[in-house]
Amino acid sequence: MFKNLSLKVIIFGFIFTFFSSFGQSFFLGLFNSSIRNELSITHGQFGTIYASATLLSSIFLIWLGKKIDDINIFKFASFVILLLSFSCFFFSKISSILILFIAIFLMRFSGQGMMSHTATTTISRYFTKSRGKALSTGWFGLSTAEFILPVLIIYLLSIYNWKNIWMVISGIVIIFLPIASYLLIKNLNLDSREVTTDENSNDENIKQWKRIEVIKDYRFYIICANMLAMPWIATGVFVYQSFILEQKNWGPYVIAQSFMTYSILSVITLFIAGYLIDKFTSKKLLIYMNIPLLLAAGVLFYFKSPISSFVFLGLIGISNGLANVLGSSTWAEIYGVRYIGSIKALTTALMVFSTAFGTAMFGFLIDIGFSVEQISTISGLYISTSLVLLFVIRNKLNPTKE
Repeated sequence: MFKNLSLKVIIFGFIFTFFSSFGQSFFLGLFNSSIRNELSITHGQFGTIYASATLLSSIFLIWLGKKIDDINIFKFASFVILLLSFSCFFFSKISSILILFIAIFLMRFSGQGMMSHTATTTISRYFTKSRGKALSTGWFGLSTAEFILPVLIIYLLSIYNWKNIWMVISGIVIIFLPIASYLLIKNLNLDSREVTTDENSNDENIKQWKRIEVIKDYRFYIICANMLAMPWIATGVFVYQSFILEQKNWGPYVIAQSFMTYSILSVITLFIAGYLIDKFTSKKLLIYMNIPLLLAAGVLFYFKSPISSFVFLGLIGISNGLANVLGSSTWAEIYGVRYIGSIKALTTALMVFSTAFGTAMFGFLIDIGFSVEQISTISGLYISTSLVLLFVIRNKLNPTKE
């Protein structure tokens, strides 16, 4: 079963990105109202707790995430699986603000952080010539979850208590993932690489940057400014989707239904982006990544029809598809794969931090009376500024040769 190692790595990435959804903002945001009603807290209070817990998870990720460069992948994945299962179980026990903080920390760290980090680092390190297509296929797991889970969870919440749903999720994680990991990556080691006859696709002929060197490179910060736009803005949208519904006078199912458009366009963009990256390289595509996101901010500002929700989330889906693949391939392409786990731990932590920032900022702006149109204007200004900076350095993104 699954004799081809390349296929095994891709399937492993698909499964892990799918299961990372339990710690993603789009999924946790579905339980926003249930949790706030149970604990009697406001949007802003929930946002502060969510942001603080997410920030703490990003700090832990910087330290623990780099261990993937030194530990056998199967052992590392096994630890992440146990952590995710426990986190889901703990989430079902939320009964106070303190428990909510710990539960969100665990879910953000194990789900959004470690699960996606394990998947993308493993794929980025193993693949060379077809890294773009492999990453796009791996990220299809999360897109699949984004397509299926919102409507499913909304339906289940109308029948079952939200805490029971989380207990079932914990059981599924601990039963299914260990078996899948054993079958797929038991024999994968840190030196395993895609078999290719193309010498030009070999990452060994470029400088292998250490994390301390990357931190000193000014290009890193400009690229990050663009990479982080998607997570902080999308997180704000997902976590406060109920606020957008109220402001726009949309029905309760409009955004959940719009997630299907988001997911479909994410998937289409994922596969197109994977092909284009392998053909033209990541650095040439990076400049286009946030243009759909900028258009989405414009749609949210100008339009109020429920149909605009589908356009709005569809545009975010296009940027998401690009960002998911480029967010992993760009670093490997520019900085090499020898220390990619350490570098990805930092960039994933920054991504998680940006989601904390987005949650806190959106919650604060909502509580002081900002409208959804005003928030979309702030988002658009950030995207535009980071795009201009990237345009200035677009010809300086070539990897350093040894």
